[in-house]
Amino acid sequence: MSNRHRLTFTAGPGDIDVMGHVNNAVWVQWMEAMAVAHWEAVASAAHQAAYVWVVTRHEIDYRGNIAEGESVTAETFIPEAPSGARFDRRVDFTDARGKVIVSAKTTWALLDKASGRLLRVPKAVAAPFLPDAGLPDAVPPAEGA
Repeated sequence: MSNRHRLTFTAGPGDIDVMGHVNNAVWVQWMEAMAVAHWEAVASAAHQAAYVWVVTRHEIDYRGNIAEGESVTAETFIPEAPSGARFDRRVDFTDARGKVIVSAKTTWALLDKASGRLLRVPKAVAAPFLPDAGLPDAVPPAEGA
């Protein structure tokens, strides 16, 4: 299984700002939609019932934009294992020409649904989202490690 997930978004009239292109807040909504779709597509039903993710940080680079009626392909992936309760996620939006026009690193924290408390990401929860050994997504260990 690859740790990558893709969706296509098309800019509608409500997504457009006074500059005639997708509003920055809409890009953030699409990032959240990507994270939720990836979680729902990959996480087990038991994990989805027990846990919820909340965003703690967004770092976004805007290198282009799209207008109403234009589409982008969004790809999200988890570049590395979680750190405690936090998990970083990459999201890249590619336009029709194949250019990445918006790129983000978002940080999410895992909460226990029943208690609402922050908790360390269990290995079983993280495993399906991490790069598989031997696939192009995987980063080989450093020499001598």
